[in-house]
Amino acid sequence: MRGTIGICGMVLALAFSGCVKDEIPVPKQPRGGAQEGVVHIGTDYASQVWYDLATNSVVSTNSKMDWDLTFECAGDGWLVRLNMARNMKAHTTGQSDITLPTDTTGYGSTWTIDMSDGSPDSTALGDWRTDHPVYVLDMGLSVAGLPMGVRKIQVEDVSTSAYHFRAAALDGSNVQDFTVQKDPARSYAYFSFNSGGTVIIAPPLGTYDMVFTQYTHQFYAPDPVIAYLVTGTVNGFSGMRVAKIIGDFTSVTLADTLNNPFSTQEDVIGYDWKTYSFETSEYTINTNFIYIVQTRAGYFFKLHFIDFYDDQGQHGSPKFELIPL
Repeated sequence: MRGTIGICGMVLALAFSGCVKDEIPVPKQPRGGAQEGVVHIGTDYASQVWYDLATNSVVSTNSKMDWDLTFECAGDGWLVRLNMARNMKAHTTGQSDITLPTDTTGYGSTWTIDMSDGSPDSTALGDWRTDHPVYVLDMGLSVAGLPMGVRKIQVEDVSTSAYHFRAAALDGSNVQDFTVQKDPARSYAYFSFNSGGTVIIAPPLGTYDMVFTQYTHQFYAPDPVIAYLVTGTVNGFSGMRVAKIIGDFTSVTLADTLNNPFSTQEDVIGYDWKTYSFETSEYTINTNFIYIVQTRAGYFFKLHFIDFYDDQGQHGSPKFELIPL
């Protein structure tokens, strides 16, 4: 089987928080009771696949090139996030007037990203509501890995129903005004500069649990710190909670979450269920990484990954076993 150059040998120290109260231990499930699930992200990792565990099926698929920004839809929501599937970054300009030219000399390694755990206090744009700063956006990488350029934005306002923001070229020209309406059926509303408005990306809440996608992860070792595109699974702000357990898939039960508590972090499942070997140019699967998930609807499942290749030996097709608990 063939692989592509990627991150190898790194195991994340996943942080867990919270715990389900009064869990009822369930009997050990026989391996034969497992269902198989498979998704196809593509050998170029261009697709984002939204998946529902209850039906063990794909809900929707889109290209990671279909959107640029996403806006929190809760009535009191104000978070604005970048497209992590393209390694987008942001930098404050120190300016308050978007029509002024901006010089990015000296920005160097001081760009910021949205942290992959989804923390609201670790976004590239931060809390823009006080000073309404002008940001330069690095628009990230194309599917072919080519830089997509830069542009400026300034978020001006948010209400219970909509956001208003401006965009411009780096020299302050071509100023455009945009409105993004909140969608109460979804966690986030998605915006595309190519289409000039909102686009439907995420399915409605309650219809999916996780997303198979590339995303930007910040590595701290070995030095230097680097933001790198990895391929794996995030929650997609579905409300899913995940407990990670290292053990035997057939033996793990819901009771194991008492010592391995649930987390709502976006990247608990993440990417490190596979490991890349530069010697063999292949991915191997860490099948002893077991994930117990609680969906937004309150259902429990356990899953682990068993492959990253399709029947033709092409990478980019995660396969997993799934058992309802």
